[in-house]
Amino acid sequence: MRDITLGGMAKFVDPGVLFDFSSLRRSPDVEAPNLFAFDATDKLILTEAAPSLEERDGGTVAVVGDRYGALTLPVVSVPGSWDVRVHQDLMAGERALDRNAAERSLSGRFRRFPLGKELFDGAGVVLWQLPRSLAELAETADQIARYARPDVKVFAGGRIKHMSMAMNAVLQDSFGDVHAGLARQKSRVLTAATPIRPTAEPAFPERLYHSELGLWVCAYGAAFSGPRLDIGTRYLLEFIDRMKADARHAIDLGCGSGVIAAVLANARPQITVTATDQSAAAVASAAATAEANGLSARISTVQDDAMAGFPTGSAELILLNPPFHLGATVHAGAAVRLFDAAARVLAGGGELWTVYNNHLHYRAQLEERVGPTTVQGQNAKFTVALSIRS
Repeated sequence: MRDITLGGMAKFVDPGVLFDFSSLRRSPDVEAPNLFAFDATDKLILTEAAPSLEERDGGTVAVVGDRYGALTLPVVSVPGSWDVRVHQDLMAGERALDRNAAERSLSGRFRRFPLGKELFDGAGVVLWQLPRSLAELAETADQIARYARPDVKVFAGGRIKHMSMAMNAVLQDSFGDVHAGLARQKSRVLTAATPIRPTAEPAFPERLYHSELGLWVCAYGAAFSGPRLDIGTRYLLEFIDRMKADARHAIDLGCGSGVIAAVLANARPQITVTATDQSAAAVASAAATAEANGLSARISTVQDDAMAGFPTGSAELILLNPPFHLGATVHAGAAVRLFDAAARVLAGGGELWTVYNNHLHYRAQLEERVGPTTVQGQNAKFTVALSIRS
């Protein structure tokens, strides 16, 4: 980081100054003209953290929530001897970071860890893209406070339109000193220090009993909808008894907390279910939900990106409540990618059951990509469609 010299004196360089952010790719995640691999928040986090990175050269830097490498790669691309540890919840982000690193000959300069002690133990600086979920924020803050150095400095940034005062309050539960920096380019960084060491066991996964289902639902902070039952999933579950009667195995694609897998396995003692998601938190949540309901023997969990590791033509039945956004951007690309994945993995005559918001009009896409599609039900907000693999 001291590689620019002016007048014979070393000049400190912000790790984001010389890095070419524009060359970062989202691939294998969806790419489109209105989707980007970085934003002003990444640069602002690096600028705010630069003095601490300089001061703690040789220490441990933990990077959390890096989407495609815009936080990790600028740090490892400049001279320095940090131990850089990275946690990304989404597998598509992991693969994009690895690809972007390889293209810059930066592979091997960082290590990847799950959220927890290995990631934060001894960390003196944390670079963090703020999540939109307060539960995910609380879980991560707790883990940093629990395991990082007593003098850790946390630089947590986000787009102002997605930030709230509630985020400050959540951070203040885990840190004695929380400061909001000046806004720049519609972004802001919250700096946290003086961790408050937790004395209680971690609050995650959360557990919630749903009497109408007769099941416990468990969720880690980053799992979609937490332990609650989102209304799209609730509607899809009304059709469980109509789904392929002779199926011996089913896939809960984009499983979230695993509630669909648990309901299906609970309703059909003869069936086994694979719950899969690209989110590490979702897969861990689905495993916890299966265990809480005594269904671990019939529900397996797999972290995978759009079933890339599943054999072609191997599935009898797939259930899907697809996302309609990518990060903070409303975009159909994520759903279409999952439709294509289902088309590849389904065997001939296999069934895909999809629930989606009425305004999205996915039936034509399903018909084109999977096979003959019929609407099985529609309420004021959602449509449930059945597609048969042709």
